[in-house]
Amino acid sequence: MAPENKNRATAAAILPLVGGARNIDSIAHCMTRLRLGLKDRALVQDEALKALPAVLGVVEDDTYQIVLGPGTVARVAPEFEALATEETSQLPLTAEELADRGAELKAARKQRNATPFKFFLRRIANIFVPLIPALIGCGIIAGLNGLLVNLGWLTGVTPALAAIASGFMALIAVFVGFNTAKEFGGTPILGGAVASIIVFAGVAKITVFGQTLAPGQGGVLGALGAALLAVYVERWCRNGVSPGRAKSRAWGRVPEALDVLVTPTLTVLISGLVTLYGLMFLAGEVSTGIGHGANWLLDNTGAFAGLVLGGLFLPLVMLGLHQALIPIHTTLIEQQGYTVLLPILAMAGAGQVGCAVAVYLRAKKNESLRTTIKSALPAGFLGVGEPLIYGVSLPLGRPFVTACVGGAAGGAFVGLFSMLGDKVGSTAIGPSGWALFPLLQGNHGLGTTAAIYAGGLLTGYLVGFLATYYFGFTRQSLTDLNAAPAPTEPATPKAMEPARS
Repeated sequence: MAPENKNRATAAAILPLVGGARNIDSIAHCMTRLRLGLKDRALVQDEALKALPAVLGVVEDDTYQIVLGPGTVARVAPEFEALATEETSQLPLTAEELADRGAELKAARKQRNATPFKFFLRRIANIFVPLIPALIGCGIIAGLNGLLVNLGWLTGVTPALAAIASGFMALIAVFVGFNTAKEFGGTPILGGAVASIIVFAGVAKITVFGQTLAPGQGGVLGALGAALLAVYVERWCRNGVSPGRAKSRAWGRVPEALDVLVTPTLTVLISGLVTLYGLMFLAGEVSTGIGHGANWLLDNTGAFAGLVLGGLFLPLVMLGLHQALIPIHTTLIEQQGYTVLLPILAMAGAGQVGCAVAVYLRAKKNESLRTTIKSALPAGFLGVGEPLIYGVSLPLGRPFVTACVGGAAGGAFVGLFSMLGDKVGSTAIGPSGWALFPLLQGNHGLGTTAAIYAGGLLTGYLVGFLATYYFGFTRQSLTDLNAAPAPTEPATPKAMEPARS
């Protein structure tokens, strides 16, 4: 037998006796020993290994060491590594391996997203995300109240429900200001105090640029800007030292003894004047533009806009850019009572669900992956897509694209009806999938709104399924996904014998 064939034969004999390629974490060698990192020591067949002519002994330390002797190990190790790699490529992908691959992709995405702009977007998201529970609770109560009013039931209770549902939204600017100052290192209550100017009824007596201000003008965007300004004024007074942090230099422009009186006063006064005579007007124009822009987009290009938004939302999530939509959603809810964008974006999750069902049917022999899909699907139906994204579609590659196609189709469906005059909106942000039904609201009855949203979900499910089933896999990837796992014989651990020199 040729030397290279002999070395390969030795490697081929050793590999199944250590549990196969899937049982190996690492491969290395020293002068005399092949050193293996093993996942499960119990799968090793010690006696069979020691019976191989080329094996001089086995030693167990931090790694499992097979003694082959000088010279031999340097020739067998490359052959062993090549065989392990070849066997691994022929093994079916397990759910654990897909999850690991998804975790690697998620970590790589997180590293790519560590840019100053995306860091700023995350800080903006940190302002609004804590408000979501209140938005959801008040949104559901508003929907319930609307249903009771339409049915003419409990007329003595509906005014109370309206007050409960509307109270938070009437003061949301204050909470945004509080969270903004907290996030950017200012005193939270000062941020809330400046933002409260926006919703104070007395602003109706003030005229700016020839226009009388209206309470709430500028909304959450104005509150965000006002609180940011308050943070910078406060820092200016303290010469860059944030409250509660160690002083890195002399106290600053305001003497320390007067800080408790002067700094809050200047912060509220300067920020308040700028808010009244500048920010409220500017933020009001921007907020109005956002509302008109969203309505124009869906009224005139509904199907196309829905296709683009539904299809690109998941890539936006991967890039971390979806956080820029949170203030837009909140502005629309504040202006119109609901956001028309969220139901369209929710179709991306429907595409993921349809994709996962197709993968489940195509991966008939991959029980590990099928188990993962079965456990993740209920959450997917309720709009929690991360388990399906990072555990199934994204690691597989092409199914992630076909899932986006399903989302695009569902978005186009909802957008088409918006263009025809039937708007579908959500009174809160956060939920998606079936969980969004209690929050639905539109310009027509709840039944029509729910039917359109349900039609969008079904379209997303169906197109995501068909696109993935027929176009989600190459012939080779489907073969790899369903490859029969290599059988491994149970091994009885034996006592180690010392290596022979």
